[in-house]
Amino acid sequence: MKTIEYAAFVALDWGDRAHAFARQTAVTEEKKKGQIDASAEGLHGWLEALRETYGGQPVALIVEAGRNTLLHVLWEYPWIDIFPVPSAMSARFRRAFKSSGAKDDEPDAEMLLLILLRHRDQLTQLRVNGSITQELAALVSARRSAVDQRTQFTNQLGRVLKSYYPQALELVGEELGSELALDFLERWPELLLVQQARPATLRAFYRAHRSRSSERIEERITRVSVSRPLISNRAVIAPAMLQVAMFVALLRIQQTHIAQLEQRIEEVFVTHPRASFFSALPGAGPNLAPRLLVAFGDLPDRYPDAASLQKYSGVAPVREKSGRQVWTHWRWHAPKFLRQTFVEWAGQTVIQCNWAKAYYRRRQRAGHDRQSILRSLAFKWIRILWRCWHDNTPYNEELYLHALKRRRSPVTDDLTVFLKKA
Repeated sequence: MKTIEYAAFVALDWGDRAHAFARQTAVTEEKKKGQIDASAEGLHGWLEALRETYGGQPVALIVEAGRNTLLHVLWEYPWIDIFPVPSAMSARFRRAFKSSGAKDDEPDAEMLLLILLRHRDQLTQLRVNGSITQELAALVSARRSAVDQRTQFTNQLGRVLKSYYPQALELVGEELGSELALDFLERWPELLLVQQARPATLRAFYRAHRSRSSERIEERITRVSVSRPLISNRAVIAPAMLQVAMFVALLRIQQTHIAQLEQRIEEVFVTHPRASFFSALPGAGPNLAPRLLVAFGDLPDRYPDAASLQKYSGVAPVREKSGRQVWTHWRWHAPKFLRQTFVEWAGQTVIQCNWAKAYYRRRQRAGHDRQSILRSLAFKWIRILWRCWHDNTPYNEELYLHALKRRRSPVTDDLTVFLKKA
């Protein structure tokens, strides 16, 4: 980065109505600041004028991280090197320069420019993955957002049912987003209606929705017959039923679009040259394997060692020291979805991988809670997976177990006991 001769240094502060910029020419150190119209035409026109001004020579541009729309635009101009900075960093600089904490777009652009000019060696240039990985990253992120929204809808639906029809939560099971639950609530949105149904009708309904336990079906039918309405006030029940109908309709739409996203993820994932590497990992599955691929990306030098990925993902804890006091906490400003990917995958490996299960049980006996164990296990897995990914070698559990025995890891003792019991 230090060897690149930039023609200019530019800072861009994204806004809803206008974007502020500040720039400095490298040779003459001439500075200029101003605003750009917050439209596609305004932004592209400004970038094209910038290219003409500096004859297409390399330009370094700093922008706050998280402005994905802007980053997608800037990627189309190969002569621009992008240096994203965390919003927390720019906020701290703002407080350092302005004790009042006042925010203004143009001074913010000048502050970003100062960071680029004075502290460029502390910044990381944005590197772009291949088109397949880019699409896969957008797809898995969209799916996660849709799943989170589905969870919000099911939670809200559950709250409404508890207000007038709590028996429904027992009659449809724990998964309110399932086809059984949605069909049941659409057909019988209150207790009086389901009590009017014949037992044979209810049996046929459950069997049509693949409920194979006759005992469970009879328990539910008995529950219907002995239930009493929580409330009888129609002024409360009627609006609640309309809310239930709304959430059922929303959840059906969510399910359809999540299925479409998952299908597209599968189609794109199999075209990636390293798909087999991630799909073969224990516990990865159709949802986590693409997310793990996106987490590592296509650029081997992006993470020069395992520790860099452990820190960036937020899996590695932070150790702080002041005087004689030392304390450890997790990273506050890490990419949440990336951290979730590794922690969720670690949880699945406890089911699929014997040494991970032995490690989990050992830490559990020591009194650690589930989330701290999974973060610790994810820390280990990143180190293992980084080495395999960097060497382009598939994960081999037997080789890893031999390495554990060679190092006389206490996990091997627990694993031996576990395998004997199994």
